[in-house]
Amino acid sequence: MPVSRRPDEASPRAGAGKGRRGPADPVRALMHRHHDLCARAVDPLEIAAGLEAHGVTDRTAARFRHRDVFSLAEELYARVPRAEEPAPPPAPEPGRAPGARVGLGALWLLPGALCAATASGVSRLGAVRKDATADLAMGLACAVGAVLVIAALWPCLSRGPLRVRWRGGGARIAHALGVGWLLGYAAAGDWLLSGFLGGRRPYGAAPAAGAAVVLALAVAPAAGCARWFAVRARRGLALSRGPEEFAAGVRPLFAGVVTAFLCALPALVLAARLTVPGPPPAATPLTTAEAAAVALAGLLFLARLLAVHGFRTAALTGVAAACAGQAAALATVAAARLPGAAPLGAPVARLTAAHGTAAVPAAACGAAALALLGYAFGVLCRASAHGGPGARTARAPRTTDAAPTAPTARTAPNRAP
Repeated sequence: MPVSRRPDEASPRAGAGKGRRGPADPVRALMHRHHDLCARAVDPLEIAAGLEAHGVTDRTAARFRHRDVFSLAEELYARVPRAEEPAPPPAPEPGRAPGARVGLGALWLLPGALCAATASGVSRLGAVRKDATADLAMGLACAVGAVLVIAALWPCLSRGPLRVRWRGGGARIAHALGVGWLLGYAAAGDWLLSGFLGGRRPYGAAPAAGAAVVLALAVAPAAGCARWFAVRARRGLALSRGPEEFAAGVRPLFAGVVTAFLCALPALVLAARLTVPGPPPAATPLTTAEAAAVALAGLLFLARLLAVHGFRTAALTGVAAACAGQAAALATVAAARLPGAAPLGAPVARLTAAHGTAAVPAAACGAAALALLGYAFGVLCRASAHGGPGARTARAPRTTDAAPTAPTARTAPNRAP
């Protein structure tokens, strides 16, 4: 006797005999393709974020007889059963307990404290004695302080809200080289540029020390703002009922995070003035060198925030653009010293004559930071940027779900007699 089949398990040859092309249920193929995503999702919005990350758009959803991606995600959430194994209990969020909160705050403040102590000690040592022994002691103190600051900075960047899950070593190396160039220019770029413009000048360590203190102290507000934004965005992801509602709720959060970080930078500049002797008094407005340090801090914060949420290419592009602007300024001024090439360095010469040599890094980092801010305002307000660690980092190759297709593991028809 022939074995009866359910309607959804009919063989392809039976469907072909009726002249039917493709499966009768177009969503069934999508269920097979994204079964793991649908089985582990806790709400339809998480499925919508995953589908968007895999390239499914509202136009694709219309071909599956749905008005948008969220409507398609609701059907997938209703039809795919949840995973049988119990989900692991959620890890407690860092900073909930008072002890954990104090520990995180101390970890984030440690690089700035070490950098401020090193800069203050070196500056006072240079003010007391000026001989070969003092220069050697200052060099050793700077080296030891730099090692300690890097050692304290490493756990802040390798875990917690500032951790980036890199894919491959090439992007990590390129990002490290770009950030290294920006830090190196903040330390000696203005001195080198002034040497190209007007001859040899003594190296002034006070502006570089002030910029280093500002950048090291900025780690704490950057980590706090990134963590606050991630926690609130994931909470909104669980409570919102659609991508539009989620984006409307996240835009004020992102604007508040950027505003809070920018409002913290003047206080860091004031702390650097009090730590390093030599900059102007606390009552004076920002100098050009301090504006360059603020612009660099904003650029690094936005680039890190984008990289944390999976937009590593955009972060690397912003850092590379700032590096290119600074390198172009140095190259044109150096080339202007050649016979007949004086017009090449005229724009940089006019800019530095009006606002000082620190105007070059301030303009380069400020322009790159504004470009990243506009890009981040568009992409960090999407649900796909907050759907968990794999929402952007584990993105699959873009597939064209233009037409419903049968599952990949389709059983071939039995052609035996």
